[in-house]
Amino acid sequence: MLIKEYASESTHWYQKDGSPCYQIIGKNGKLRNVTVRDGREFGLVPSVTTIIGQLAKPALDRWKSEQLLLAALTLPRYDNEAESDWLERVMADSRSTGKEAAERGTKMHGVLENFYRRKEIGILPFYVIEVDRTITAHFGQQQWAAEASFAHPQGFGGKIDLNGSNVVIDFKSKVGDVNKIKPYFEQIMQLAAYRVGLGMPDARCANVYFNETGDVTLVEHTPDQLDDAFSCFQCLLQFYKIKNNL
Repeated sequence: MLIKEYASESTHWYQKDGSPCYQIIGKNGKLRNVTVRDGREFGLVPSVTTIIGQLAKPALDRWKSEQLLLAALTLPRYDNEAESDWLERVMADSRSTGKEAAERGTKMHGVLENFYRRKEIGILPFYVIEVDRTITAHFGQQQWAAEASFAHPQGFGGKIDLNGSNVVIDFKSKVGDVNKIKPYFEQIMQLAAYRVGLGMPDARCANVYFNETGDVTLVEHTPDQLDDAFSCFQCLLQFYKIKNNL
């Protein structure tokens, strides 16, 4: 089995030693994303984001519907164009905004990862300076580790943006204002599962929201919030494992 560390978050799986296993070489010799069937066959564990991804996301679904309607209104159907071809163009156009935002966010996360791994990245973008200043002001000087991965005996895994001696942080890149942002409960669940997965059940946890212009908001979650969130995560985990025979 050839293991690759690349795939969308919805297909993230981990080996029992915590190492990522996102893609494998299939029987046809081509690289493909890991499936639930592969998870059963090779004893892999699903990611925290996969478990939480079972929940409905009304706000995101509404936004996607709005993008689809806008695309349909702005893309006229060509003469003699088959309806299926027009619909395919509309769908592709509606996904482009979200795809661009995801690619931009991935790139920004990558720069932060390289910074905390002390890799050479040239001139620091302003948002990196402000993110680090905000984190240091809140948590003090730490020996930070970026992109640590794990697999927990309960049957879930993950990769953490940043963790210190007793701190777990998840980055969220945004477009526009981040000053009045309110974390989604799913984001608290993610951090609650991460700290347990890392073997740091009492770690302080925070989301750090930032944009390209250098605006940063850090939100630390209370112990009670994290405990409640992990209880909910365990219910989702149990549902996922029974549903998928893991």
